[in-house]
Amino acid sequence: MDRDTLSKLRLDRRLIRRRDWIAAEDLERELDALPDVSDKIAPAQESAPESGPEEGTQPEA
Repeated sequence: MDRDTLSKLRLDRRLIRRRDWIAAEDLERELDALPDVSDKIAPAQESAPESGPEEGTQPEA
């Protein structure tokens, strides 16, 4: 693999678990360097009741 491809795979969640893939100090440094994107989280929406026939109405025949 070339250097660019390897650097992209360095923080892959599946590969981090491999023994000797990345040192704990290097992983901590890389994770600390990631930007804070918490402002991009969408607000939680209130749960709406399931759609169905409303009470008090008669089904059409």
